Amino acid sequence: MRDLADGEWHRLHPASPLLRGGLVFLAVLGFVIANLRERVVEVFLLLFAPVAPDDRFEPSAGWSGDWAEDPIGGIVVNGLIGWALVALAVVIVLVIAGFHLAWRMHTFRVTSEALEVRSGILFRSHRSARLDRVQGINLNRPLFARLFGTAKLDVSVAGQSGNVDLAYLGSAQAERLRADLLRLASGARGVGATGSDPATDVEAEAGEPGTLAARAGQLVGRRVDEFRAPELDPSLAPPESIVRLPLPRVIASALLGGSMIWFAVLVVVITTGVVSGAPWVLFTFVPAAIGLISYLWSRITKSLRYSIAGTADGVRIGSGLLSTANQTIPPGRVHAIEATQWLLWRPFGWWSIRINVAGQSLAAGNDGIQRTLVLPVGTIDDVRRVVGLFVPDADPTLDHLLLAGMTGSGRTAGFLVAPGRAAWIRPLSWRRIGVAVHGGLALLRRGLLVRSAVLVPLARMQSVAIAAGPVRRALRVASLRIHTVMGPVTAEVPALDRADADAAFEALAAESVARALRDRTDRWGVTADGR
Repeated sequence: MRDLADGEWHRLHPASPLLRGGLVFLAVLGFVIANLRERVVEVFLLLFAPVAPDDRFEPSAGWSGDWAEDPIGGIVVNGLIGWALVALAVVIVLVIAGFHLAWRMHTFRVTSEALEVRSGILFRSHRSARLDRVQGINLNRPLFARLFGTAKLDVSVAGQSGNVDLAYLGSAQAERLRADLLRLASGARGVGATGSDPATDVEAEAGEPGTLAARAGQLVGRRVDEFRAPELDPSLAPPESIVRLPLPRVIASALLGGSMIWFAVLVVVITTGVVSGAPWVLFTFVPAAIGLISYLWSRITKSLRYSIAGTADGVRIGSGLLSTANQTIPPGRVHAIEATQWLLWRPFGWWSIRINVAGQSLAAGNDGIQRTLVLPVGTIDDVRRVVGLFVPDADPTLDHLLLAGMTGSGRTAGFLVAPGRAAWIRPLSWRRIGVAVHGGLALLRRGLLVRSAVLVPLARMQSVAIAAGPVRRALRVASLRIHTVMGPVTAEVPALDRADADAAFEALAAESVARALRDRTDRWGVTADGR
């Protein structure tokens, strides 16, 4: 069994070139063959089918006109079939050689301080990610990668474009390396074996007695077990997720989301355009409707088999059916937590939770959105459990404060609220606006159509600001904003009484410094005596 955290340089799984670029090459080759199959079949029939001596095929006479302009026809007319086959073989050999060379030149190593990756053939790159800056480790298993028993390890590091990918490793190998990286990131120096090396497993199977069919059956059985295995490892996490998402709730929440309003608008526009005889509408709005459908489908499928639980190395979140994702967020990495409730979810009491995490929060596209969405849809009790995972040392009275922030209004639970004159700038939601500081946490609430309750651990607050333009100064109110790392969560209340805003500013600034000096959650593996 190989130890990938031994400080030596290692290579990725041998199937990595195929999974990273080979599938695209095969898809392009298949597309070309599919589009030229009629020409290829006719060429072979004309060249190799038995014919009478008087009916021999003459390329110059039979392949004129449109045929001469076709690539296959041009090759046949000019007698270049042999050279074309040689060129195709050369291209395939060069592609395979390029993939193999790229695989050999792509190496990584794990030291006690950093994860280093070297890659590139003509242009070499050497990236180093400090382990004490690791914000999360994601283990992704796309469908084709799962067929090969491999997984992609994505290490998120604080900073713009700081993520480091290892695509691909054997599944058990990736699990073990993730455990070693988390242990080193925690401040502990010792690493231990937490899995086996798939390459070693295959070699062991090859050495076992039995027929080739028996060994193939064992390999297939191993892959089936991997498909059926839960995303949360029972040996590292509790046997069951603390939140269960019923399939009807997942589907209903997607259909009642804000995207469905846009989809309904697109359907009306497309129908109107077809009835009125405006075909340009189809080319303009149909692609947008298809994109919305794809987004809704992706949201539903990525919420299947959802699981979340606490482990010794942080919160582990798993989801997905065919292609799966498994994310581990170490302690002390979450900078803001937001529970939101869309208007159409309110009758059902559903909420979703997003977080701000350095590195992951800056990720672009749907992948970044998925990583910051830690609870797709859940009840108030689900929100309490998930918040409890991210703030495990919170005061027991946090539940009461959180409930007041999610559904309350007014000065309940010690909230500083907006005065009545704030209705001039927030006529619908001014009663919901409020901020409270309790037990090292700041809770900000706002919103009417979309209710929002934001929790900010003051130990990781970056700064706090109050602002008042001409209108707010005339109303004697000010906005209060807590700055965190960039992400989907914005910790801001738009209007407070100016005196309350100044008091909250002073309290937040003082307590954040005191909490930051005492905070040791980012080095969770170091004992009290510093070892």
